[in-house]
Amino acid sequence: MIMKRLATSAAAVVLALGSGLALAAPSGAADCPSGEFCVWENANFAGQRANWSGDDGWWESWIADTDSSWANHGISAPGVKDHVKVYEDAYQGGDMTVCLTPGEEVGYNGVANDRGDSHTWAMSC
Repeated sequence: MIMKRLATSAAAVVLALGSGLALAAPSGAADCPSGEFCVWENANFAGQRANWSGDDGWWESWIADTDSSWANHGISAPGVKDHVKVYEDAYQGGDMTVCLTPGEEVGYNGVANDRGDSHTWAMSC
């Protein structure tokens, strides 16, 4: 009887921990790998996706100036650059078009639409 209670208690702990971990994971609508910044050519995370885990000073021609939705699934930790700044020109030049905080997903932004050419990970917006 004691062994059965211990097994039941252990199973409850495992389920509780598993549930907590599931809640900690990003629950966004965008299909973007953990640790990555993703950009789609169409609004609402549709069309082709480009994704990066680091800075990119010059986006590939198919996504440059055709970005319409963005997701920041970067990893947050003390001292880690976890915000993403998107710029209208190569090598982080020109105006910043959008800045995403950790976990932020933007399905469409009329001001930033079709303007991105590069991005950098930063400590803040």
